[in-house]
Amino acid sequence: MRDRLLRLIDDLPLGYALLFALTLGLAPFTPEPHVWEKLGMLVTGTLVTPVDIFDLLMHGAPWLLLAAKLGRMALRRAN
Repeated sequence: MRDRLLRLIDDLPLGYALLFALTLGLAPFTPEPHVWEKLGMLVTGTLVTPVDIFDLLMHGAPWLLLAAKLGRMALRRAN
C-alpha cells in the first residue's frame, strides 16, 4: 500500500500538484484564502467545530500533497 502511494506521488506531475494547491488549497480567494483563515483559527485556538476541522483538512490536503511531491523529488535527486 505504501509503495503504491509513493509511486502515485512520484508519477503525479509537479504542475498538477501546484495547480491543486493554488486552486483548491486557496479557494475561496476573498476576503482571504480559506486555508489561511483556518490556520489562523488553529493558532488562536478557535478551530473547534467539526466543520472547521474538516475544512482545514480539505483545504490543507493539496498543500500536503505538494509538500510530499517536492520532498520526494528532493530525495530522488539526493540519491
